[in-house]
Amino acid sequence: MDSINLRAYGKINLGLDVVGVREDGYHLVSMVMQSVRLFDKLTITKSDEEGIRLTTNLDFLPVNDNNLVVKAARLLMEEFDVKKGVDIYLEKHIPVAAGMAGGSSDCAAALYGINRLFNLKLSTKELMDRGVTLGADVPYCIMRGTALSEGIGEKLTRLAPMPDCYIVIAKPPVSVSTKYVYEHIDNEGIDEHPDIAGIIKGLEDGDLHAITDRLGNVLEKVTVNMHPEIDKIKQMMIDEGALNSLMSGSGPTVFGIFDDKAKADKANKAIFTSGIAKRVYTVVPVNVNN
Repeated sequence: MDSINLRAYGKINLGLDVVGVREDGYHLVSMVMQSVRLFDKLTITKSDEEGIRLTTNLDFLPVNDNNLVVKAARLLMEEFDVKKGVDIYLEKHIPVAAGMAGGSSDCAAALYGINRLFNLKLSTKELMDRGVTLGADVPYCIMRGTALSEGIGEKLTRLAPMPDCYIVIAKPPVSVSTKYVYEHIDNEGIDEHPDIAGIIKGLEDGDLHAITDRLGNVLEKVTVNMHPEIDKIKQMMIDEGALNSLMSGSGPTVFGIFDDKAKADKANKAIFTSGIAKRVYTVVPVNVNN
């Protein structure tokens, strides 16, 4: 094998709770994660020329060690003393700095791809153990599907798959610093914790309404204070027939869950036409059966 093509799926959080802070400042979380069919594409090709060369379709993305894709490739290639080089092309579609773990998913795909391309024979768990050193969401992005994420994100439990539905994703034209949001949740405090156990029960029962009734994200308060358009998009989703709507991760991306494709498509069009968000997608869940 001289080349490999990969998909790096984005994620949404059906529930996101902060349950504590470690002494080193890392936040302890309890999150229900769900992959969605919005993905970046990575092509990794062996080269006789040593080194890691990354190109991308977005000119503002770093293509050096500031990019997690390069860090991931370097981590494995140095550990296993890989003499060949690689050329990596990253085609971005997941919104950047949007609460959808796009960078972490690209990183996970790079780890998987380098492992396959050079036959390093690392297990999924071994890849996840290395991935967490690069980012808290990376182990989940290697696992994918529906999962409970705990600790700083490295403790993962496979959950029952998301029932069939349509998910409208809308990103307003602002970017959010995850670090800033987590720092400020400490100052502002948490008024109400989402019902993570209830979401998990809804997944086990295959009950979409039980899941959507319990959507919750404790980070919303901080991000909405900076960007009130997030609340406006949520309300538009609900007005157009979403069972519920929520901000994903630290934001600013908002998603709405629909049980009817026509309603989802109508909501997509209404949000895009309004101009409040120019990146609007209608997707479905990505479920992984292990």
